[in-house]
Amino acid sequence: MPRRGDSDAATNIHHARIGAGVIWVWCYMNKQVLLTATAIVAALVLSACSDAPKTAAKAETEVKKEPAKAPEAVTAQRAFYEMYKLARGWAPDLVTLSVASGEVPNIKNEAGKAGLWTAVFVSSSRREARRFSYAVLDSGVDIRKGVNVSNAQAWGGATTTSKPFSNSEFVVDSDAAYKAAFENAADWLKKHPDQTATFRLGSASRFAAPVWYVMWGTTKNGYAALVNATTGVIVK
Repeated sequence: MPRRGDSDAATNIHHARIGAGVIWVWCYMNKQVLLTATAIVAALVLSACSDAPKTAAKAETEVKKEPAKAPEAVTAQRAFYEMYKLARGWAPDLVTLSVASGEVPNIKNEAGKAGLWTAVFVSSSRREARRFSYAVLDSGVDIRKGVNVSNAQAWGGATTTSKPFSNSEFVVDSDAAYKAAFENAADWLKKHPDQTATFRLGSASRFAAPVWYVMWGTTKNGYAALVNATTGVIVK
């Protein structure tokens, strides 16, 4: 005849087995959930990785499709400061004697912009002058894109008709000078609409500040206007 103690022990063993079974089922189910979640995360990571090169490739293709910007004429100050930065290495005490526009084949000069600009800098300590030029593109054997430098030449100092000026006096850019000169020459230009303006910036004793000399045509058969390079006012 089984005893009460034996019955209790059997019941406990049965409960333990049931508990172990529940725990095993719970672990198995959670393991399956964990494996499923891991698989989903891995799939998302792989998908993101595979999409990244496609996105980068698409962006790169779009960049390549953008056409290169064709060279175009620039204002005097745009070219001047490119030349000035290089000129400072030649003579720290340099000042500007003149700035003038020029032409580059296949580049249209208009509205105070040009394909070529030339500046002459002078140094009192070196008693020298040096010509710098800036071009927007190469042309032939004489014109090279960017800043080009000539050999230094002896400079005897300022004269009444040609004296250096500081950067602080060079306030009015060539496009603004063109606008002022164009208004002044409006009547003449109505009769000569095909004329292109040329520019020269310089200073002389008779002027309070450096002036832009804006010329259409020639000295004999053209029109010239003087524009104060500090104030932008027409000089009478």
